Amino acid sequence: MPRERVEIIGQCPASPEAVWAIANDFCGQWHPAIADIHAERDARGSLIRAFTVHGENTLYREQLTWFSDSDRSLGYSHLEGISGVDHYDGSIIVSSHDAGGSLIKWAAEVDASDGARLSDICRGTKAIFEAGIAALSHKAQRHDATPARPPIFRPVTFEEMSFGKRPTLALTATPHQDGPLCLFLHGIGGGRGNWLPQLKAAGTVMRAAALDLRGYGDSTLGTSPSTVEDYCNDILHLREVLGADKLVLVGLSYGSWIATSFAMRHPELLAGLVLSGGCTGMSEASPEEQEAFRVSRQVPLDAGLAPADFAADVVKVLAGPGTSAEVRKQLCRSMAAMPAETYRDALMCFTNPPERFDFSRLTMPVLMMTGQHDRLATPSEIRGVARRIHEYAPLPDIRYETIWHAGHVCNVEQPEAYNRILLDFLGKLLK
Repeated sequence: MPRERVEIIGQCPASPEAVWAIANDFCGQWHPAIADIHAERDARGSLIRAFTVHGENTLYREQLTWFSDSDRSLGYSHLEGISGVDHYDGSIIVSSHDAGGSLIKWAAEVDASDGARLSDICRGTKAIFEAGIAALSHKAQRHDATPARPPIFRPVTFEEMSFGKRPTLALTATPHQDGPLCLFLHGIGGGRGNWLPQLKAAGTVMRAAALDLRGYGDSTLGTSPSTVEDYCNDILHLREVLGADKLVLVGLSYGSWIATSFAMRHPELLAGLVLSGGCTGMSEASPEEQEAFRVSRQVPLDAGLAPADFAADVVKVLAGPGTSAEVRKQLCRSMAAMPAETYRDALMCFTNPPERFDFSRLTMPVLMMTGQHDRLATPSEIRGVARRIHEYAPLPDIRYETIWHAGHVCNVEQPEAYNRILLDFLGKLLK
């Protein structure tokens, strides 16, 4: 099938922040060709813009498929309106110019079976992009961007709960609300208490719960070594106990790997998936790499040390360079509270992944975040995974964000920034 790429790059004297403040409004009426525009939502909550242009009666509809505030980029797919087109994917990226100001890149990949019609579509697309970039540049030079204010949360009550016997699983939950349950899953060395700021935030829009994984906090290990299937069954059991239909899983590191593993098995149960500081875990590592990872981290345990003995050294790796002493102490306490037996159990599970993930199974909206200074899940790595999900998901709705001034445990180190992005994502799922 014939395919062409249209790409227009324009320069603007205004700052990238000023340009992006306009361009990031997917349903904004800033393009001079648009006569009328309004927002729609599909059944998953994905954003669609429906618009008409001056001089035509045609209704055009496009779906937002990629969004990143931190990267100042968005992507979209054509749904209807352009006759003769088989596939049309567009993207806008706003970046800094070396000489000052901004660069605006607007591009599209266009497929059409009729070559002559493809040429016509591409000529029209080029004219639309050129006019749009000119309008962005003009408006951005007059735009007065207002800094985002931190959200104000209403008080949320919590209930401490436990269920099951072997293992017993402990959680903290907010009161019942109709709609999805937002379930938080911590990383190795974490605990449900690390999610308290997120529970306060998410609990204002939907029911939320944070789980102590097997062997952590007030939860106990099972009668045999933990497996991915065990964790997924725990989530299914918790869903039943709390009476939830759909879930939004929010993971950090090890918890992100568990959340993605659940999504591979039960995509129909997820209203959304939030992955912080990880995703694939060791599922794409070679057997040699998996074994080396496990052995290296078991060295202090084999020497008779407990996590409390090396927690401070671990936190030096986890925390970002500007992390406060108070937050470092919190991370140390969390790591030190983990029993050595639990650490061994988690390492064994993590380094024996049962599958390589198939991203075509991710049919729900996905939000991925990682800390600017994360050494274990760098922005380039997590951004790359997000792009792969965007490529392989059947109906992509992917958002990627870098959490500035944070290391690996980004929800603890920068809770306000994390919560602002999380609440935006959760709010759209409910519309």
